[in-house]
Amino acid sequence: MRDWHKLVSEHLGALNLEAHERAEVIEELAGHLEEAFAEFRRQGLSEQGAAKRCLAEFNDWYELGRKIHSARRKEDIMTNRVRQLWLPGLVTLVLSMGLLALTQIFGPKPWIFSWGHPPVALFYIPWLFTLPLVGALGAYLSHRAGGSRRVVFSSIVFPILPFVAATLVILPVSLLFDHVIAHNPAPMAILLALLGWVFGPGVALLAGGLPAQLFLSRRLSSGRTISS
Repeated sequence: MRDWHKLVSEHLGALNLEAHERAEVIEELAGHLEEAFAEFRRQGLSEQGAAKRCLAEFNDWYELGRKIHSARRKEDIMTNRVRQLWLPGLVTLVLSMGLLALTQIFGPKPWIFSWGHPPVALFYIPWLFTLPLVGALGAYLSHRAGGSRRVVFSSIVFPILPFVAATLVILPVSLLFDHVIAHNPAPMAILLALLGWVFGPGVALLAGGLPAQLFLSRRLSSGRTISS
């Protein structure tokens, strides 16, 4: 019985990988060889003939190992992106929207900031006071999954990103057609909507998320210092 792991390791000598990555690639290639060998044996080939067919199937070891490593890296990147950004972001988005709905149903009336007539900005004060906790939760979930500072920041402000995206589409369109309709208040209304739905909530989310990120980063640094 051939030692496929040893054979693969010898053929991948030029492939520059970390130890754990190299072990994973060898394990996968050896598994493919074992399966191919067993299949050729079931087809009636001798052990020597089956082994030769297996080796002929994998004629470019370096390129095959590189492709497997590249595929694993892409898979890891996608998995990390989901764990570090999308999952924390969706949690904070759903939580913030749920709290907003409860505030609108059971809370007091929003504070209204008016600029002319009719553009106004609505501020749900109880909701804004809950957002620092939502931002801190997003920072914690992303940081725990190993997110970078930029990813953690994105997780904190994730609940306002849909409003930002909508504004980036609506505002240019409204400005484009502003000259068509006399005294069109749309641009000012959108700017005030930004104030109420992006700037205000964004500040509240960051008020909780940034201190949480700073605290978690310092805690991690102190833990590394103690362990070293």
